[in-house]
Amino acid sequence: MAEGRVKVGIIGSQFQADIHAASFQMMPHEAEVVAIASPTPGNATALAKRFGIPRVFTDYREMLKERDIELVTIAAPNSLHAQMTKDIAAAGKHIVCEKPLAITIAEGEEMIAAAKRHGVLLMYGEELFFTPKYLKAKEMADAGAFGKVYLVKQSEKHFGPHSPWFWDVNRSGGGAFMDLGCHGIAFCYFFLGRSPIKSVYCQMGTYVHAGKTKAEDDSLCILEFANGAVGLIENSWARRGGMDDRIEVFGEAGVTYANLHMGNALPTFSENGYGYAVEKAPTTKGWTYPVFEELWNYGTPQELAHFARCARGKETPQATGEDGLVVMHALYAGYASAGEGRKISMPYQPPPGVKKPIDLWLNGPARAQAAQR
Repeated sequence: MAEGRVKVGIIGSQFQADIHAASFQMMPHEAEVVAIASPTPGNATALAKRFGIPRVFTDYREMLKERDIELVTIAAPNSLHAQMTKDIAAAGKHIVCEKPLAITIAEGEEMIAAAKRHGVLLMYGEELFFTPKYLKAKEMADAGAFGKVYLVKQSEKHFGPHSPWFWDVNRSGGGAFMDLGCHGIAFCYFFLGRSPIKSVYCQMGTYVHAGKTKAEDDSLCILEFANGAVGLIENSWARRGGMDDRIEVFGEAGVTYANLHMGNALPTFSENGYGYAVEKAPTTKGWTYPVFEELWNYGTPQELAHFARCARGKETPQATGEDGLVVMHALYAGYASAGEGRKISMPYQPPPGVKKPIDLWLNGPARAQAAQR
């Protein structure tokens, strides 16, 4: 077994790659980032300089030739996840793939198979499994605080992603539901002890950003689980005022509410502004709610430190490629539900020829009928 800290390479150089680099630095006893790869050299060089990363590559396949790298994180567009994962696995390195797992279910299955074939771990980047406030809610639920849980709600909303590729459905596979709904699906599934999802019902629309994307910018999703509980997931790229992320848990004997940001925020008024408040906040003038220890409250440093320990065989992954594949199946069912205007029973198999989840909504009969009205 290798000694010292786990050597990490990051693929990507924008928003999520920055979070990965910062998170590893917050947990330096487990891992160190030694390389970054991005086809946009200016971004990669700037990120490397900011975090003291010694090696920069414009082709991730060149980075994979570095023998000391043990773990590679993927912070790249969804459309690239599958090929990158297969290449990383073939190089004998463990993988952390950011959510969602891939564009298609078939790609997700290929990724899992490649990792198994080459004897490496495929770990799924879902930080809500590690968010301290949400973990406290699960700890209480598992201890019986709420009795039998019958409803879990998860909501994540903001005014849209940082990187342009999110808005291109051919690179992202979908809009707010693909980008944010994957969090809610995974969280409800995890919170409820991975009870199988029995049905999915979704409503979605493009209400604010139709001028820049074909994707939905707002969605509602209802999941029914085999244990009788329901998950309600609300997502939006149309919500102004910065990030809003919260959960609610209802049981026969109790309830809990967790607002990820507001419980860690300082209600602040400023005429002049002051730099940074919270993720995706458009301004710091007037009333704002700056947060402290933002990444820690999200859970990303804890997540990546856990994955580093997994790479050394010290822990068993809490978020796996198989979890990501469950989410992919539910995402496809959700887009089909919105496209057909009905509840979709699971398991759901997309029709042949569907290239990305959002096609099931864009080309669905319910959307066509709505356009005719």
